[in-house]
Amino acid sequence: MQLPEYPESYWRRTAELPVFPKLTQNLETEFAVVGGGITGLTTAYLLAKEGRRVALLTADRLLSGTTGYTTAKITAQHDLIYDELISNFGEDKARMYYEANAGALSFMRILVAGQGIACDFVDEDAVVYATGEQGLHKLEKEYEAYRKLGIEGERYDTLSLPFGAIAALSMKRQARFHPVPYAAFLASEIVRMGGEIFEETTVDKFHDGEPAKLTTKDGDTVTCDAVASCSHFPFFDNGFYFARLHAETSYVIAVKSPYDYPGGMYINADEPKRSVRAVTYNGEQLLLIGGESHKTGQSDCTIEHYEALKRFAEDAFGVDEIRYRWSTHDLVTLDKMPYIGLAREGTPNLLVATGYRKWGMTTSALAARLLADTLLERDNPYKELFGPSRFHASPDVGTLAKETADVAYHFVKGKLEWLRKDPEELGLDEGAAVRIHGRRCGAYRDHEGKLHKVDTTCTHMGCETEWNAGDRTWDCPCHGSRFTFSGEVLNGPAKKPLQRL
Repeated sequence: MQLPEYPESYWRRTAELPVFPKLTQNLETEFAVVGGGITGLTTAYLLAKEGRRVALLTADRLLSGTTGYTTAKITAQHDLIYDELISNFGEDKARMYYEANAGALSFMRILVAGQGIACDFVDEDAVVYATGEQGLHKLEKEYEAYRKLGIEGERYDTLSLPFGAIAALSMKRQARFHPVPYAAFLASEIVRMGGEIFEETTVDKFHDGEPAKLTTKDGDTVTCDAVASCSHFPFFDNGFYFARLHAETSYVIAVKSPYDYPGGMYINADEPKRSVRAVTYNGEQLLLIGGESHKTGQSDCTIEHYEALKRFAEDAFGVDEIRYRWSTHDLVTLDKMPYIGLAREGTPNLLVATGYRKWGMTTSALAARLLADTLLERDNPYKELFGPSRFHASPDVGTLAKETADVAYHFVKGKLEWLRKDPEELGLDEGAAVRIHGRRCGAYRDHEGKLHKVDTTCTHMGCETEWNAGDRTWDCPCHGSRFTFSGEVLNGPAKKPLQRL
């Protein structure tokens, strides 16, 4: 059984979104929202619902970024997090984190039911399970954290699934859904209520002042009272977010299995990570199996991560067929708490939402509600908890030092790496860092035999990108920027493409 030849998201393939125009003229509006994921759409929806003029701008199509490559769980069970939150922030703030995410789940559930959105919204338990002694120890500490915080959870000694689990902890009545029809509903409602959506519109710069002004890559301007940056990586330069975030890559396969899956969303407490949930499409059940996380650009052979998931699927579920495969790219903050709120001190009309740490669907609703309340000058109990200007000596200092050292190591490693491979040695559908006239370059030979050559130096801060054979991209190991094989930007913080040679 072979992996699908090209990575392709299940979500993007199995549903359609409306097409919106590109911004081709200067625009004046009350609020500008930048980013075409669920966060941006929900923020714009909430503002339009209040009768405010809002424009949503996205650099590509809606859901073309991280949201379109999610596992689409809506849950407050974010792996093993609550014991850690209690240690770092105390019980009160850990409880607030849970309440904020539980409120986001409730908001989405009510919206889907009230508006009749056909998005495969299913209530299911979210379960963390342990297969070894180390995972069991973590699970017991997490269960104790649940009890301290008053979280409704249930502890099991066994699971009726082929994981070899020795313990499990569930959070009841969480949910899963299909993000594309949900996003399509939000987009249509935004327009119906008088909002505007512009695709293929890259915001290049934020100009401070009152009113605020955005400049697009094509030179058009958007003048507004305030801006909310809901893109994967903040589009603006100030705030040192590149030093306060790191990017992680993980992998997903969608498989057809004869196994009679009992339902539920599962993730293990041990390493390597394995996540399992079901999806239904055209009356057929598929399983989404994810895991194999690593820092973006820091894996020797990315295709091996897909192969590892394939072996797990075969052993556990007797998989017949792998329909889709894709990778997800998520940003993680220094303290694992998202940054949501005023982007920087002294700039009251620039807001940001980023650093969702693989739990973007729930956090997107949380963030949108917090951003909308801030823009509308309403109180929100979670404003300080998620405020981007926060800094905690533990764990922020240690994490920042570790991240800085990691960036420095990969910067030097890329510059000193000696490459002997010649571009002419590359076969069809093969890429690698090569030497051309003594210079480090990137080369990929496509299925037609055409050779695509780029300068591998990341246009963000000069680190050397590495070839990602699983996704056919150039990935930066320092700050997580990603580029197509021909050099176009896929994910920031880089804004400019790799130089073509």
